Amino acid sequence: MRKKLSELLVCPKCHEALECQPESIADDGDILTGSLRCEGCQASYPIERGIPRFVPTGNYATSFGYQWNRFRQEQIDSLNGTRQSEERLSNETAWESNWWTGKTILDAGCGAGRFLEVSSRNQECDVVGVDLSSAIDAAQETVSGRSNVHLVQASIFELPFRPGSFDGVYCIGVIQHTPDPKAAVQSLADVVEDGGRIAVTIYERRWSTMLYSKYWVRPLTRRIKAERLLTLIKAIMPLAFILSEVLFRIPVLRRVFQFVLPVANYVDFKELSMRQRYQWAVLDTFDMLAPAYDNPQRHADVVGIMKERQISEIQRLANPGLNLIGTKVSSNESTH
Repeated sequence: MRKKLSELLVCPKCHEALECQPESIADDGDILTGSLRCEGCQASYPIERGIPRFVPTGNYATSFGYQWNRFRQEQIDSLNGTRQSEERLSNETAWESNWWTGKTILDAGCGAGRFLEVSSRNQECDVVGVDLSSAIDAAQETVSGRSNVHLVQASIFELPFRPGSFDGVYCIGVIQHTPDPKAAVQSLADVVEDGGRIAVTIYERRWSTMLYSKYWVRPLTRRIKAERLLTLIKAIMPLAFILSEVLFRIPVLRRVFQFVLPVANYVDFKELSMRQRYQWAVLDTFDMLAPAYDNPQRHADVVGIMKERQISEIQRLANPGLNLIGTKVSSNESTH
């Protein structure tokens, strides 16, 4: 844990200052182990492997911890030879490349560090990755050696940061997997500073959403242990992949088959080899069937929540899902 991060942290329970009590320190001054003690409520939080831990190990995101430690490398651009993550981050934040310089950014729900690896390439910005699950350890491997990356294991509902800590906050594909998407959006908006930017991408709820085949099988699959579910998916994937490889390419009907078959086969991702697409199919089929929560949101509801939290200039971007960006209104502006 570096000094820059400690300056942002507060107790997630009472928001009082934290006193750092280091036990082991690296040669460069980073704290490897120790604890953070709240000066208000006296709560104590461990620092392990250089990461402050504000949540217990077992929680509703356990399947994601298993998933991203098992599939850490698949979606990392620098390892798979593509620009998939770079392009997606750029498209879904719409933040100009030169805007990032000098900024402090939050990656909320960073998983294995897919977008952290991209955003932290600009050495003149600091990026904080937060994840509820043990995926934070996979992210640490992904961004190892990058001094401008800071990692925290914490809940999106109780972020351990001072209000307005970040110039920019992005959260891609995470909010629908929380038990309370409304509270998640509110919490993210609260840590954006006045004039700062926010970008979220959430599964969208429409009249037909719950007819999607994955919601037919999720009542069963989300109750299966992660290891067993992955074994099952691997067993059926040889047939499912071949079937989807054919059906997902049929003009006009492809959308129907993609709706009916709960298989993630990205037939249009030409940058990926067949082997890579197969691995992504296993990964993202697990991703759609394993989470404890999958709560798509309506456009109007999310916009309303953002406005309540003083987010203005809200735009919907033309990307898959419900992709919204906005700017935090300054305190002075909001009073006029």
